[in-house]
Amino acid sequence: MDVLISLRRWPARRWLVALGTAVATYLFIALPTDLVPNPVFGREIPPTAWSYWALAVSAILSGLLAATYVATPEEAKAQRDGKLGMAGAFVTFFAVGCPVCNKLVLLALGYTGAIQFFEPIQPYLAVGAIVLLGWALVSRVRNEYACTLPRRERVDA
Repeated sequence: MDVLISLRRWPARRWLVALGTAVATYLFIALPTDLVPNPVFGREIPPTAWSYWALAVSAILSGLLAATYVATPEEAKAQRDGKLGMAGAFVTFFAVGCPVCNKLVLLALGYTGAIQFFEPIQPYLAVGAIVLLGWALVSRVRNEYACTLPRRERVDA
């Protein structure tokens, strides 16, 4: 609940960064995975219905997470949870992409392996990506207004 209260304190420029990043993330993943039809990329297997929702939730969380970096230099030094968010966005790409269009998956598993092994785990990848992004967001927002205690010197006797 404290996360929602912290989000209400955000200035307009943070919300603009969140919106812009969410839209950019959605397009950055949706275009090459052909969730948004385009003449450059294509799919051999049609996207699942959950792919659109997983991408939308991931894009929103990515936008909110990116907005937490719009801060003063003092705030930015105290918060270092960006790696979880980066991992979440990266995993989202694999979760919503065509299982047989992904060259890395094809090289590792082949066409049959991509269909038999990779396609069934894609929903779990989507959930994992959302959890990583959510965790990173909650961690950054909670730490934003937390007071840091000075480090105590240890005295060895």
